[in-house]
Amino acid sequence: MQSTVLTVDSGSRSLGNWFRENLGIIASLIVLLALPFFVALIDGQSFGDMLANENGQSKFIQSLVIEIFILAIYAISYDLILGITGILSFGHAMFFAAGAYATGIALKNLELGLAGTFLLAVVVVGLANALLFSIVLPRVQGITYALVTLGFASVFHIIIQSNELSTWTGADVGLQGINPPALLDTNADRFRFYVVSLFATLIIYLIYRRFVDSPTGRVCVAVRENEDRALMLGYNTFYFKFAVLIIASMTAAFAGFLHALHQPIVSPNVASLGWTVTALLIILIGGVGTLSGALVGAAVFRLLEYYLDKWFGGIASFLLGAVYIALVLFIPYGIVGTWRAKAVQRKQGWEWVLKLLGFIRGEKEPS
Repeated sequence: MQSTVLTVDSGSRSLGNWFRENLGIIASLIVLLALPFFVALIDGQSFGDMLANENGQSKFIQSLVIEIFILAIYAISYDLILGITGILSFGHAMFFAAGAYATGIALKNLELGLAGTFLLAVVVVGLANALLFSIVLPRVQGITYALVTLGFASVFHIIIQSNELSTWTGADVGLQGINPPALLDTNADRFRFYVVSLFATLIIYLIYRRFVDSPTGRVCVAVRENEDRALMLGYNTFYFKFAVLIIASMTAAFAGFLHALHQPIVSPNVASLGWTVTALLIILIGGVGTLSGALVGAAVFRLLEYYLDKWFGGIASFLLGAVYIALVLFIPYGIVGTWRAKAVQRKQGWEWVLKLLGFIRGEKEPS
């Protein structure tokens, strides 16, 4: 009986610790779930009309935040490759684009259902891309590997724009006329798609965090810090890097899957070098190697992009570049990275404030 009580008590403490450690995640989830209702309330729209997918500010905000979720999923997959494992790749957009195009082709040309489309886009295409990139992984490293991946992605970018495949890919116009399945039709039920993409982002983040904290993830971090040392300790680093490529490619393909369902067109631009640079900029803004920085960076990137374009029009790109430079100069570790780096200073500052308040009340002298 006493053992049972101790077990229950231990389980309660563990659950309580989990909630305390993930308080920020839980709070963010609640805020994001309430956001569409809050915007509808401010806009004077009834909750019934919002849930019925009536036009309004809430529907627009949902669309904007869904784009942030998709960018966050895409960026966190790149952070696993570059930030956690230290693999520099210039072809990561190929994973995203392959997932998006596979989704469009599966729905438009092959007329597959949701499950078949998901398997084709995420599992088959993601795994195939990882296998393709892994061919050169044991042979070249560093900037050479980055250039080879850029070559693969450039060839893919050219192929999807070729006129010979225009029936399937839409050539340089892009893939149009995609009819999403009713279950995830963002035009018919925006809030449902919003909730699905929110929980997908949350689940992927938790899986990635668990992976990084696992023994396999620790070896991946060791590969980033000093691959020769990891090899000397007896780890075959190829298998760990290959595992990371599989996880990241399937995650990016899943982001492409959501992108094709949400957007009315899959543009060839998502296969370009610029789209890989977008993922890099997002994790630079949020913090390289932090995972949560990809989520924060995606929100900052997309909101800056939208509002600067809305307020300043033609010079928005220049202002966006200026913001990037300022972030690199003044927050070199990214938003999340700098926040973590300053944790000790914040703690010392709070202790000083508490001592000062105690001195004011006459309890003790400030140091």
